[in-house]
Amino acid sequence: MRHHRALTWFRRDLRVDDHAALYHALAQSNSVWCVFVFDRDILDPLPRQDRRVEFVHACVLELDASLRVLGGGLVVLHGRARDEVPLLAHRLGVQAVYANQDYEPAAIERDLEVERALHAIGIAFHLYKDQVVFEKGEVLTREGRPFSVFTPYKLAWLHRLQGTSLCAFPTQARSSALAPRLEVDIPSLEALGFRRTNLRQIGLPTGSSGARAWFREFVTRIDRYHDQRDYPALRGPSYLSAHLRFGTLSIRELVRVAAARRTRGPQTWLSELIWREFYFMLLYHHPHLVDRTFRPEFDRIPFPNREEYFLAWCQGRTGYPLVDAAMRQINQTGYMHNRLRMVAASFLVKDLHVDWRSGERYFARQLTDFDLAANNGGWQWAASTGCDAQPYFRIFNPITQSQRFDPQGRFIRLYVPELRQVPDRHIHAPWQLTGAEQAAYGAVIGRDYPPPIVDHARARRATLELYTAARRAFGSAAGPTR
Repeated sequence: MRHHRALTWFRRDLRVDDHAALYHALAQSNSVWCVFVFDRDILDPLPRQDRRVEFVHACVLELDASLRVLGGGLVVLHGRARDEVPLLAHRLGVQAVYANQDYEPAAIERDLEVERALHAIGIAFHLYKDQVVFEKGEVLTREGRPFSVFTPYKLAWLHRLQGTSLCAFPTQARSSALAPRLEVDIPSLEALGFRRTNLRQIGLPTGSSGARAWFREFVTRIDRYHDQRDYPALRGPSYLSAHLRFGTLSIRELVRVAAARRTRGPQTWLSELIWREFYFMLLYHHPHLVDRTFRPEFDRIPFPNREEYFLAWCQGRTGYPLVDAAMRQINQTGYMHNRLRMVAASFLVKDLHVDWRSGERYFARQLTDFDLAANNGGWQWAASTGCDAQPYFRIFNPITQSQRFDPQGRFIRLYVPELRQVPDRHIHAPWQLTGAEQAAYGAVIGRDYPPPIVDHARARRATLELYTAARRAFGSAAGPTR
């Protein structure tokens, strides 16, 4: 059905190229306006300095500039999206609103409300798949159920990929349908109620231009990805997570590049992209995962949840150098290396015995690339409460992880400068130095750097007892028919 006027609503898809909703709007309409809403339902609870808001604001400015080049522009509003989108659609007299599907529970509820409001005034609402290759029920078991183990899901995903079109949606070829930009100023970051962060200082590029530059750079070293991705002192990861989160790059393009190369590096990266879709699928089919465990026997583990332990972890003052370096990295930059996300999460839950939900919420506040599905899935994996999770009896040793993945202490020294003079062989456990050695290296434990907050071996035994007791209690409560 062709429309005279339409509106494309941008959300976590801040680009012009290869954009499913924009393409279909342009193909099916004579005039297409574009809108982005700084949604107060999302923004109001945030601190007044938030790297994500600044990142998105910069991306929105570039998106508007890109649309202007094509003859259009972006209407940028500040309010509740569920109110603003129907109001704008009515004011413009459009027959349809186009957007790309969002899979988070709150977003699904928002879109249903918008759809009802639009329907009430005779406007259609069209949603398209864009932020994933496969969505909802496209990859299921032979019995038609969602997968609960990653490896079979990956195999089914790859099988489904064969013969699946990953072609881009050529929006620019249809850009003549873009309506002229409305003369409405884009609100400044300050007008939104936010102050600038250190986003520019840390060097994270914004917009599609920044994403594309980093992607081109990553492709030059993608063959080394498998060998280098676990070492935080090396430039091993793609560093594209924030751009994937806000859609400044198309997932179809990334998968095309990875799938076309059969060597180990690109295939390992492709596997990581499939993990992303696995977590999307899980959250879509199991929305209770937002605040509950996938494995119900571990939902109510009686963690001590000592506040001083949690604060020490948040501040990077646990006395375990790799954990502290990881936490200082996230606090200073809004990013944490993927290997360290697992180490830091495991340490909070299985060494400090703090409920995973506290750590998950802290990461959600700090990470520029925060994605509910991936963050929740990663935390539940590390806490052994999730789908296809790390078995509860396998517990990361923060010292051996440090020795293995930062053997020269290069990453530790970057974020824990008080240990800069400590030799490589001692930097992973500096408390083992003699008092004279500590003084000589300017790293006196208890003065320059904290002592270990817990003993890992004892904490490990306590963890096993907590999880074993939780399983027994759940089995008893379920009764003999379980």
